[in-house]
Amino acid sequence: MDRVSVLLVCMGNICRSPTAEGVLRTLAEREGLAAYFEIDSAGTHGYHVGEPPDTRACKAATRRGYDLSQLRARRVNDLDFIHYDAILAMDADNLSLLRRACPTEHRHKLGLFLDYAVNFDDEDVPDPYYGGDDGFDHVLDLVEDAARGLIAAMRAK
Repeated sequence: MDRVSVLLVCMGNICRSPTAEGVLRTLAEREGLAAYFEIDSAGTHGYHVGEPPDTRACKAATRRGYDLSQLRARRVNDLDFIHYDAILAMDADNLSLLRRACPTEHRHKLGLFLDYAVNFDDEDVPDPYYGGDDGFDHVLDLVEDAARGLIAAMRAK
């Protein structure tokens, strides 16, 4: 298996993408594949730069054995398009923003994280920020499925 660098992207980088980062990193570690992945997350907007993930995201993740406490929000930058092998958005809106910012020669790296999901047909990971705690659990359901699918896809290469 070749080493792959993955950037997971949502709007503010405090709910969905840090959850995806924590889940993907933990699952790769559990599979003994951590050395094959470089994983990070970022937001298309800079609203929360330097902040930890939303406390509700952290609590939901902790209940399932994922630790998001060391993560801090950052914004996608121009070097990310060069550095990462795959830049996966949590939803179509953020994918559209990435496409506008990404140089043409790197657009092949862009996609939706849920394209790797096996058990869900959703295209977008819904933003749980303005909803209740159950939204964060639903995000975890989707993200765990896509993370397992991504790991399987990378193993198959």
